[in-house]
Amino acid sequence: MKKILCVCLSSTLQRTVNFENLSLENVNRAKDYVLDASGKAVNSARVLNQLDSGCVKVVCPVGKIDAKQFTVLAKKDGLTIKTVKIPGRIRECWTLLDRVNRTTTELVVGEPGWTDFDYSKTEKKLLKIISKECKKCDAVLLAGSRPGYFNKDLCAQIARNVALEGKVFMADYWGADLIKTLEVCTPEIIKINETEFIQTFENPSFLSEDFSSEQWKTESLEKKISYVSEKLGNTVVVTRGEKSTLASKCGFMYECPVQKAEVINTTACGDSFSAGFIKEFLESESVKKSLEKGTECATKNAMRVRPGDIL
Repeated sequence: MKKILCVCLSSTLQRTVNFENLSLENVNRAKDYVLDASGKAVNSARVLNQLDSGCVKVVCPVGKIDAKQFTVLAKKDGLTIKTVKIPGRIRECWTLLDRVNRTTTELVVGEPGWTDFDYSKTEKKLLKIISKECKKCDAVLLAGSRPGYFNKDLCAQIARNVALEGKVFMADYWGADLIKTLEVCTPEIIKINETEFIQTFENPSFLSEDFSSEQWKTESLEKKISYVSEKLGNTVVVTRGEKSTLASKCGFMYECPVQKAEVINTTACGDSFSAGFIKEFLESESVKKSLEKGTECATKNAMRVRPGDIL
């Protein structure tokens, strides 16, 4: 069994609320709701555990006030979790499902950081736990945003430490954090959506070798993905919602169609894709098979109410 460590810097309590027919600017009475331990990497971990029970561990910071509730919910799903406490509460996300119109509305309610708290100590604890657990696993998935109260180099530090251990690293984050990561090491797998890819690689530092900025803007998405992957010497995966997923390994392109489904909840489809992709990648090292497995997991998740659920 391949072992995977999921690192989530933005832990979440996810409340998924079912409405028969959601009407804005009116009183809406819910049919029911479910509450889950969540956050991108936690959602991925739940899917990984459903694919292969016991293959995954989770590391994440949690607010002291509701830390117990979070860990109870995680353990209810069979997740092995290591936490580091920070002040306050865990952020909340509300998913509003309109069953008639089949729409998903996501509300993210972030908790403010405590300015008088020394987060550097938390980061050291976090890095120490990740370093220890990394030695026991085959791959690390770091997914989701970095809260602003953490050091801007934290994602890059985690990635570099994983690289030094010689383990597969999958980066499911984007923007400045991904650029900082690329300055110190290259993740074996980068997985982001189309908008994130375009914004992150709007003007990559290695462009001047082959393209002017104006030429780059006119290139197709496929060409850009292939170019970035070839330059980095890794695998880049770009999800596009209802459109086919594009990927490139060292410049060689792949495309995988999205499966049709009776969609209930689109929340965590990307996280479910990441879980399926990295699981298959560790077993077969085939990008084609990994895309197919990721797509299968994303489709199953879309057909269920809970985020990060394929059973």
